[in-house]
Amino acid sequence: MDFSRFSKLILIDQTLYALPFAYIGVLFAGGGSLVIWILVTVALVAARTAGMSFNRVIDARIDAINPRTKDRHIPKGEVKPIQVWMLGITASIVFVGASYMFNPLCFYLSFVAVTMLYTYSYFKRFTSSSHFYLGFIEAAAPIGGYLAVKGEFDLIPLILGFIILCWIAGLDILYAIQDMEFDITERLYSIPAILGVRRALFISAFSYILSFIALIFIGWFTHRNFSFWIAAVGIGGILIYQQRLARHDEISSAIERILAVNRYISPLLFVGVLIESLF
Repeated sequence: MDFSRFSKLILIDQTLYALPFAYIGVLFAGGGSLVIWILVTVALVAARTAGMSFNRVIDARIDAINPRTKDRHIPKGEVKPIQVWMLGITASIVFVGASYMFNPLCFYLSFVAVTMLYTYSYFKRFTSSSHFYLGFIEAAAPIGGYLAVKGEFDLIPLILGFIILCWIAGLDILYAIQDMEFDITERLYSIPAILGVRRALFISAFSYILSFIALIFIGWFTHRNFSFWIAAVGIGGILIYQQRLARHDEISSAIERILAVNRYISPLLFVGVLIESLF
């Protein structure tokens, strides 16, 4: 499998945008050493690779009959399922190995994380809570970054995780609107398919509000200064803009613009926290 095909298969650009959340966890924990930063990078890239690989191969049949996803690599026959399975398994081993290098708590939790990465794709076959399960998985990035340094839980990583959980769940609900009719036909569970667009938009907006409240709380709780608050205001503006797009634009074009601006959230927050940590 060449790198171009590999990067498109696992959406490596999304991995790059997820990295700052793990780094934010490291910064909130005090910074850590250069080795910690390198291992956190390896662990997150491996985890995202495993999760995307499992998702692509488990959902291959569904992707093949969904007009939006029928051109993905496995449905088109460009990549064999066994190759993707092996990629996911190898990435999982690398992730567990990197976690072992941190501390015992990270090592033990790595097996829980791999289980979650594997089981996510099955959730939408049984429950519309899959949006929040995905958010819970993504929340592991800042929590893991924090635990890599501290090696123990406290309130701070849990709040950071809650911010990501609610934000990702709200975003995924918006994303699912474009597949609502398909999900209904194939009896797949999503909040738009079960509750309709109007209620789905309400739940998405409420999730965003909870995420932003938690963001404000963590800033107050940890006594952040001006650079954090500038980033927080920018993120709030992005969240409002995304919700407006979902309500006023045709959904497929809205999703493209929502995802485009969504890429600024993680680097914006990271830079805000980094500047404060440095100066």
